[in-house]
Amino acid sequence: MPQFVIQRHIPGLSGFSKETLQEITKKSNAVVAGLNEPYTWITSYVTGDTMYCIHEAESAETVMRHAREGGFPADSVSEVTTQIGPNY
Repeated sequence: MPQFVIQRHIPGLSGFSKETLQEITKKSNAVVAGLNEPYTWITSYVTGDTMYCIHEAESAETVMRHAREGGFPADSVSEVTTQIGPNY
């Protein structure tokens, strides 16, 4: 299944409490469960007021649907075309 990198700019994100981040997680998981199509949230990285998320979905439109239904920003959605690493 294709993977996507989602960039989300969220003012104040760097100061969110653990509890607030847990609420965001619960909301995202609930939206994923309600999509009724294959979708996996792999992980997210918080860097200041920007979050980078890795999701698997059948299309970028499905990723955008997740964002809309969850009320999450999705400033950019980019499909991963190649992965490299130290053993590439």
